[in-house]
Amino acid sequence: MLRAALRFRADPGLLGRGLNTRKGGSALDWAGNLPEIKKKIQSFLPGGDWNPLYDTSHLPPERTDVVIVGGGVLGLSVAYWLKKLEKQRGAIQVLVVERDHTYSQASTGLSVGGIRQQFSLSENIQLSLFSVDFLRNINDYLAVVDSPPLDLQFNPSGYLLLASEKSAAMMESNVKVQRQEGAKVCLMSPEQLQNKFPWINTEGVALASYGLEGEGWFDPWCLLQGLRRKIQSMGVVFCRGEVTRFVSSSNHMETMSGEEVTLKRIHEVHVKMDHSLEYQPVECAIVINAAGAWSGQVAKLAGIGKGPPGTLQGTKLPVEPRKRYVYLWHCPQGPGLETPLVADSSGAYFRREGLGNNYLGGCSPTEEEEPDPGNLEVDHDFFQDKVWPRLAQRVPAFENLKVRSAWAGYYDYNTFDQNGVVGPHPLVVNMYFATGFSGHGLQQAPAVGRAVAELVLEGHFQTINLSSFFFSRFYLGEKVKEHNIF
Repeated sequence: MLRAALRFRADPGLLGRGLNTRKGGSALDWAGNLPEIKKKIQSFLPGGDWNPLYDTSHLPPERTDVVIVGGGVLGLSVAYWLKKLEKQRGAIQVLVVERDHTYSQASTGLSVGGIRQQFSLSENIQLSLFSVDFLRNINDYLAVVDSPPLDLQFNPSGYLLLASEKSAAMMESNVKVQRQEGAKVCLMSPEQLQNKFPWINTEGVALASYGLEGEGWFDPWCLLQGLRRKIQSMGVVFCRGEVTRFVSSSNHMETMSGEEVTLKRIHEVHVKMDHSLEYQPVECAIVINAAGAWSGQVAKLAGIGKGPPGTLQGTKLPVEPRKRYVYLWHCPQGPGLETPLVADSSGAYFRREGLGNNYLGGCSPTEEEEPDPGNLEVDHDFFQDKVWPRLAQRVPAFENLKVRSAWAGYYDYNTFDQNGVVGPHPLVVNMYFATGFSGHGLQQAPAVGRAVAELVLEGHFQTINLSSFFFSRFYLGEKVKEHNIF
């Protein structure tokens, strides 16, 4: 619609007629503008340089096969695997729409960049096992001809999880599952912990689990930019704008239980252009909701959750933004270079940052302490009151730390069970989800993107079965609880 209007306004025939019927102005005005007018006319003639009156390069295409809402690492990963797994090069047209082109509020760039296999669910362990292999061999996947290789600065120092007497049995059970899935994790007694890491105060620690391989942290910004560079080379189109509306068709049907439901299919996405009131309608066959912390709002635009309570139509996508603080501090006598990412039983965590005795860390708030997600302002009192005492109790050297900076970022927090949402919506049949990972989406993005692409292209999972992460569990009340969320 918008492109057609712009083409109409730039039509050379209209321009020519406008010159012959020009109103107002003098012969002197005409003569003064003649050289510029000639250049403009020549640009439309055969052999002339095309120089349109109105630049439309910022607009998305009028039609595409797949629209991905959200250009963070999960959305980019889905785009990559769609192009990677397509049967014929160029067979699938993919558009990525991202409203925050600077990624200033994106979860990816504000993350601490950790990756681990120490989860309680088999699915999460498998996702992270594949993702760490992807990261280790990043240039086998994301290399671009004539571009420098990617350096993720992967630090394989592992994760160290500490359990109290109350949670020790669960830790043992989790490690058993992790080992069955192929993760290299060992259990440590307080005495073994003290010998391995003498800077830890083991008071209140009953058991510890330590990742021996495939765990650590990396540069999330490098992964984001590497994915973006690669998929652009594969023909994926980027658009800076915001999805404001879905146009869909509906079919009414009755279930076996006699419940009447409405099936919807999105056939057009309206993209509002950045810093503008104009929008571009984009025809499409598939929509991927990878909008992170705002994916619940995107789902609502598609009519998801707008039905009677207790029905499938009335079941919302339970994903919302939750603000988390990350603090950077300096401690001259702090733990050394072998320090893993430590997750304390109190909820506090930290890791080293670089070589200069700097550390990153924080602590997830309780439900009562949840901060206002309406902005990304940092609460420094939260560090003083909640984080620092726990850090100093576990690592006595941290009694003498000095905070140097801090920032806040968003979790795409699944309030139902803190696990990801993957796959198609049961009623809006061509909207697929890749969201809700509640803080571990970055580290699992390579595997999640592959899984969603498999569903879109083949209709089923081919590598890791993530059917337990389907949307339908919210309606059925079947929680898939992940216990290792921090």
